[in-house]
Amino acid sequence: MEQIKRTKVKDLLKCEPGVEVLAKGWVRTKRGNKNVAFIALNDGSTINNIQIVVDKTAVEESLLQKITTGACIGVAGKLVESVGGGQAVEIQAGTIEVYGECDPMRYPLQKKDTSFEYLRTVAHMRPRTNTFGAILRVRNQMAFAIHEYFHSKGFVYLNTPLITASDCEGAGQMFQVTTLDLNNVPKNKKGQPDFTKDFFGKQTSLTVSGQLEGELGATALGEIYTFGPTFRAENSNTPRHLAEFWMVEPEMAFYDIKDNMDLAEDFIKHLVKYALDNCRDDIQFLNDRYDNELIARLESVADTEFVRLPYTEGIKILEEAIANGHEFEYPVSWGTDLQSEHERFLVEQHFKKPVILTDYPKEIKAFYMKQNEDGKTVRAMDVLFPKIGEIIGGSEREASLEKIEERVDALGMSRTNLEWYIDTRRFGSCPHSGFGLGFERLLLFVTGMSNIRDVIPFPRTPKNAEY
Repeated sequence: MEQIKRTKVKDLLKCEPGVEVLAKGWVRTKRGNKNVAFIALNDGSTINNIQIVVDKTAVEESLLQKITTGACIGVAGKLVESVGGGQAVEIQAGTIEVYGECDPMRYPLQKKDTSFEYLRTVAHMRPRTNTFGAILRVRNQMAFAIHEYFHSKGFVYLNTPLITASDCEGAGQMFQVTTLDLNNVPKNKKGQPDFTKDFFGKQTSLTVSGQLEGELGATALGEIYTFGPTFRAENSNTPRHLAEFWMVEPEMAFYDIKDNMDLAEDFIKHLVKYALDNCRDDIQFLNDRYDNELIARLESVADTEFVRLPYTEGIKILEEAIANGHEFEYPVSWGTDLQSEHERFLVEQHFKKPVILTDYPKEIKAFYMKQNEDGKTVRAMDVLFPKIGEIIGGSEREASLEKIEERVDALGMSRTNLEWYIDTRRFGSCPHSGFGLGFERLLLFVTGMSNIRDVIPFPRTPKNAEY
């Protein structure tokens, strides 16, 4: 069998019949009659299976009994034109080797439809399903497209630290990193944990964002981006939150808020178009199986100009909707942070296209955002998408040393861990901007899934850190 070089299923399905081939993969299904067995084989390279036709008179019954759903096999045989529907070619099996048997009584992936909730309890096996195979292939393609996009524009890929002593968002929802003995924590004179005895000599946590370090890169290299895992210790069990997720964060010197919005819109349109062009089979499967508006929604976003709307105007639209009888679960007033239901109303019902909301009240945004001349708002921007709400958040950064120091002090933030960041405003400060794209939020939109736990291989959520 090994004398023939293995060909992946996605390539076999494009081959002309008449050649000897070797396929390896996992059995999706096996059916047949007393003379012939039909095996659907998949190796993860495509959503589509290749059909294996087995003449039962030429194969030992004991071997066929080992070929059950989930078993791993290799099949050498002749690629022939398929007489049945659904595929152009199939393999007439010559020899079959079983690499790994699978007990059908214990195999957690049965032929019947299985709920997403159940599959999350066996997340180590769900990549073998059609749905999660499709999702993970799309995830792979989107990661590649992100790197390709920024590389083509001359951005530098900057690796920012996962362990940090600073809280970028100022929310305090960070996972602590320590080597201290939790059964015998050393204390200082005030009776507090003595972090000078810890590994790094200070209190450290897992990062919530690479932005602050990214700004250091932008103010030296011009245009950079980060792409890596981030962590939020937010005790939230919603379908839109993870404790560990991936973020894409570009930072650009000499970009103002308009440049920032232009880049964000171009970037996300590029990713959506890339998905349509390079993940068509998988997206078509997800469209047909779960969300028959998925492809139309992706195409509409790729081909439309985003609305650019000041926060104040957005509040007026929402208040008018309430006056006309629309009901929201959460209240709306100037100065409050918009909830997903408000964002989706603007996108899905009022404008019926993506919206970039700008100029938020400074009190609900981070300390590093550039203040507008009105003294009340900052040059923030959130990109709002249908079904998702916020998918990108960013701003022009405050370049004034005086203003950023005032903001840090007003919020009572620790200067000790931020002096290095403030130095970028002391030594050659420049206008600069940036944004963050939640990778899993992007994948929710591209795949049509409704729960963020289903677009990451091994979700980390409150009370759940399996595998």
